[in-house]
Amino acid sequence: MFRDALKQYEAQAKQENAAFAGFSAERGANFFKAEHMHSNGKKVSCATCHTSDPRNQGKTRANKLIEPMATIANPQRFTDAAKVEKWFGRNCKDVLERVCTAQEKGDYIQYLISVK
Repeated sequence: MFRDALKQYEAQAKQENAAFAGFSAERGANFFKAEHMHSNGKKVSCATCHTSDPRNQGKTRANKLIEPMATIANPQRFTDAAKVEKWFGRNCKDVLERVCTAQEKGDYIQYLISVK
């Protein structure tokens, strides 16, 4: 369940930042929509592949369907910890060209479970 992932990221976030005060759906929404200049000169965001509405299906650059990110539309999202970490690993490197922090991951999940 997604709450397990949030607990894991909360523990990591506290280790990364002693001032950590909890996850924020608002920060998660901003993170999801924020455009980042990629080293290839293109602006990218999570919404580039996942669409601006996380209740909708997205598409990879290879044109494969991506199931919705919002748990309201895809209750299986964030239920498998290994898959969650695998996809954060790939997508953070693709979009940010770095590893995401535990707070970014938790904020992102908090946003996606708040979408109605």
